[in-house]
Amino acid sequence: MFDYILTPEQIKIRDEARDFVKSIPRQMILDMDQDKIKFPKEFLREAGRRNLMGCRYPKKWGGRDMDWVTTGTVMEEIGTLGYEFSCVFGVGAELVCDAIIQHGTDEQKEKYVKPLLAGDIFAAECLTEPRGGSDFFGATSKAEDKGDHFLLNGQKRFIVGGEGADYFLVYARTNFDPKAKPQDCLTAFIVDRGPGVETKYLYNLMGCRGGGTARLVFKDAKIPKENVVGGVNGAYAVFNTMMIPERLGTALMTIGPARAALEVSTHYTARRKAFGQIIAQFEGVSFQVAEASMLLDACRSLGYTTCLAVDKGVDRARVRRMISETKKFITENCQKVVHNCMQVVGGIGYTNVYPLERIYRDIRLASIWTGTSEVMSMIVAHEWYREYFKARQAKLTRDIEADAEEAFAEDEKIYE
Repeated sequence: MFDYILTPEQIKIRDEARDFVKSIPRQMILDMDQDKIKFPKEFLREAGRRNLMGCRYPKKWGGRDMDWVTTGTVMEEIGTLGYEFSCVFGVGAELVCDAIIQHGTDEQKEKYVKPLLAGDIFAAECLTEPRGGSDFFGATSKAEDKGDHFLLNGQKRFIVGGEGADYFLVYARTNFDPKAKPQDCLTAFIVDRGPGVETKYLYNLMGCRGGGTARLVFKDAKIPKENVVGGVNGAYAVFNTMMIPERLGTALMTIGPARAALEVSTHYTARRKAFGQIIAQFEGVSFQVAEASMLLDACRSLGYTTCLAVDKGVDRARVRRMISETKKFITENCQKVVHNCMQVVGGIGYTNVYPLERIYRDIRLASIWTGTSEVMSMIVAHEWYREYFKARQAKLTRDIEADAEEAFAEDEKIYE
């Protein structure tokens, strides 16, 4: 970790996170991976007791008045336990709370944010549906206005915390005019677990087990009007701000398990002998470890830079590009780190004698959920072209194209 860019206060909370990670029983990690623990409530309760969740939110609502750089350091440390630990840690405290802090009422913050950050209750975000994931506006769940309340019907799937959460941030269609813009059709709701809310199915996942990932079914679930977040038909604004913690948080948390894999493989290759010598002395091994170390530092560099951009309030379009780059770059390169680590450890790394096989399974999710790498590339391309031509029109930089010998040979520059 880049200690030298952290303030004493940031280092303090990072060390608190490290102490918390050391306190987690080994058996909890094993039981989650075997789905013996369906949702780690005790883990979240202890995180809340230590005031580690939502550290960038105001103290008034249970946070610590910190920033995104601090959040990044905490998320990396939590991730060293396992990717699913950072998933359940982040979904409630970094996603759901973020929506309520930014768009909710003080009453909602008092009722839903404070106890969650204290570890007393748990939350989950409900966005993905059986008919669509990245297609946010394709949501078919609907909430009908019944005067003093809404009635919610529909399904959400792949919901981390679907088993275990006490309330859910749910996006549903509330404007049924076929001529209305998609951006004006959805509303975000706080939905308490209760009548009409059913955990229908728990997924048998390849990795990231023990987080209560489930399909939720809503059948005439009654939502009081005061549980609307951000206004009726105002979910687009909520979604736009949510993409910051959703995707930046996902990127930052991915560094932790990759770092853990690198530590395991470094220790192994520094002791294991083959052909009469320590295998770390073979370039075929040490170069892969070196590449893994380099990629992790590059991931941190991009992650922290993007955190600073968010903290400083950089132009939203530019932040959107940077977050998409960060999510794609970090998740894909951390997967490469874990690949290298398993490769140098060899066959024993493919067994459960070492945690590499679990880390390998878990981290595969990183480049899929909260927006696939392909969606990130689409956003980056769109924003980069827009940003480039805006700067070119303003003549902010030198026209490099003119610096070629035959730059003005117009008959040679054919574009159609």
